[in-house]
Amino acid sequence: MSEESEIRAFYNGKNLFITGGTGFVGLCLLERILRSIPDIGKIYLLMRPKKGKEISQRLEEFAKNPVFETLLETTSPEIFNKLIPVAGDVGEDNLGLSDQDRQTIIENVNVVIHSAATLDFEENLKPTVKINLLGTRRVMELCKQIKDLKVMIQVSSAFVNSYLTEAHEKLYEAPEDPEKVISLVGTLSDEALDEVEPKILKNHPNTYTFTKHLAEHEVAKCADLFPCTIVRPTMIVGSWKEPVPGWTSSKVGPQGFLMGASKGVVRRLPVAKSNIADYIPVDVVVNQLLVAGWHAAKSKSGLSIYHCSSSTQKPFAWTLLESSVNGMLHKFPLKGAVWYPHLKFLPSLLLFKISAIFVHFLPALLLDTMLRLTGGRPILWRMHKNVWKSLNRLDKFIFSEWRFHNPNTIELAKQLNSTDKETFYIDINTLYWEDYFRNLQRGVRRYLHNEKESNLQAARNKDSVLLVLHILWQALIILLLWYIVACALGLTMMQSAWAAPILYFLYSFL
Repeated sequence: MSEESEIRAFYNGKNLFITGGTGFVGLCLLERILRSIPDIGKIYLLMRPKKGKEISQRLEEFAKNPVFETLLETTSPEIFNKLIPVAGDVGEDNLGLSDQDRQTIIENVNVVIHSAATLDFEENLKPTVKINLLGTRRVMELCKQIKDLKVMIQVSSAFVNSYLTEAHEKLYEAPEDPEKVISLVGTLSDEALDEVEPKILKNHPNTYTFTKHLAEHEVAKCADLFPCTIVRPTMIVGSWKEPVPGWTSSKVGPQGFLMGASKGVVRRLPVAKSNIADYIPVDVVVNQLLVAGWHAAKSKSGLSIYHCSSSTQKPFAWTLLESSVNGMLHKFPLKGAVWYPHLKFLPSLLLFKISAIFVHFLPALLLDTMLRLTGGRPILWRMHKNVWKSLNRLDKFIFSEWRFHNPNTIELAKQLNSTDKETFYIDINTLYWEDYFRNLQRGVRRYLHNEKESNLQAARNKDSVLLVLHILWQALIILLLWYIVACALGLTMMQSAWAAPILYFLYSFL
């Protein structure tokens, strides 16, 4: 006879207040709660109108999201009645809440999960301070007023300490006085703020990690008042097991690489392939949020910190996939591919940029021209140009290696009973990366490209046609380069025949 779930028992009947519930992590979190804790109380979702839609309209669209397909196979759509939209914005004073909604939360909520943040690495300090730092402060001010708060759960990031090559599950000293930062943001012009930004950030690579670091200290200030827990995920990727293996709605990181590679438009990646890349599946992250909240609520106060990471427990490096990634792309190809998929890892930005001229920009020019002639919208040249511009900002994250130690998480996993270990799994020791990425490629195909299993054979047929065109294109490039060499040397093509194999050899390195 299986043991009763302690985690489910804790959350049963509890009312939750969640920020960031419409994002990648938030949607997976809601799915996990509704499917695994059906007796949860009300879930108040902080939402803002978007694209001309009121929050009630946005909530109605939830049931159509693929993340909930598994839930709706066994549950009535009435389960969504537990979701209560609340108009607001973490970037506004008092979270943009009406007096009535704020009082409802104060009177009824038992658990707060703060996930909302701006993740744009290229943002300057103004929006990141407004949302990541002040947004967290506003959430904590609300928590202080809630009458029966059992626990506050903060979604942070392991990269708040990315200025260290090894980080531990503890609160590190704040990089700057938050009041000083808030004052500067409130008084300086954008130009003046951009000028002093490097001095303010110090060793932080961008405003995101800097403001999320300061946000952790906003949580810590309240640890004597009620139990608080901070979960620091690393790079969050598609699901490992649930709701289905490979589910994702994010285009960031590996799933974005695979999305572009499947289409045939991303063919080279600058990667330190022997370095450990710390990826963590989204279903593990949401499980850990719920488990950490359950465990923290056993105390009346205090702060606990967990790394939700893989680098020291189940490390991944791209060398594990180098020989198999293209096989995955061709086993599960896209019917909508525009070029023959072939992904290659390059060890430096310089080599990537040289290669990109031949394998990204020239094909993009050809395909965009074809789109213009057929009345389509050319997008490939602009896409590769944007990637090119962002590379310098991402350099540190591409070629650096971190170790995020997670003994607290390992110990937390040991404290789960057999039922909770299976339902709210946070132990990744049985995760096999090659199997995981095979499922992720299928998930990218299904959820990011909206292609069904039923058109797989048609996609494979097209893949074969694209291979022939790819070979012809390569031959054309070599022929063009051969002609240029012959002209430069004042020789005929036959006289410079020796150049063809040399050019092919050199081209293979790009």
